[in-house]
Amino acid sequence: MNNIKNIVIIPARGGSKRLPNKNVKLLGGIPLIVHSIQYAKENCIHAKIVVTTDNKQLKDIALQHGVEVIDRPAALSGDDCTTVSALQHVLETSTETFDTVTLLQPTNPLRPKNLFKEAFLKMAEGNYESLMTVSRNEQKFGKIIDGRFVPYNYTIGQRSQDLEPLYFENGLLYITKASLILEGKIVGENNFPFIVNHPFANVDIDTIEDLEHAEYIINRHFE
Repeated sequence: MNNIKNIVIIPARGGSKRLPNKNVKLLGGIPLIVHSIQYAKENCIHAKIVVTTDNKQLKDIALQHGVEVIDRPAALSGDDCTTVSALQHVLETSTETFDTVTLLQPTNPLRPKNLFKEAFLKMAEGNYESLMTVSRNEQKFGKIIDGRFVPYNYTIGQRSQDLEPLYFENGLLYITKASLILEGKIVGENNFPFIVNHPFANVDIDTIEDLEHAEYIINRHFE
């Protein structure tokens, strides 16, 4: 596993419509982006860690915490720009070559301690081209058709514990072969869905309510 050259990329734009400047908002007393930086430094031991950003404040925070920063061009920083375009830019800008890319999104700041180690080992052992974390859905979903609610993943009266297993992409962690990223893909056909059923998997910060929920979770688990 140590022979695989891995780069951890933390993409952090300065702009955000629903929660302005969210990546510098304090969570547990530290900026949101710092949670992902600290996780990478503590758990991704043999990896190079890079923050890609278009924002000076985020750049200064990253540099203060001892990680490299790649300045993201304005053309790759708009609301419609994809995450994979930022990852591609880092790989194309770097003077080094890498086997794999680990994506840590600042908006998913809380991760189980051993998640990276277990996921990286699983990907290496299975020779997968990508891995993403998922969590089991426990909700009853339906569609509204012609003004009527039509159950989608259950029948009326069915117990929640008897639902057919469905999973959602929780955003905690992605590991992808660098060659796939350069093709413009984060997830390949030979992709492993790494199941994470943990309260941290439900923390995804886009609004002030999400941030307040994350504060509750962090106080509960780290008090």
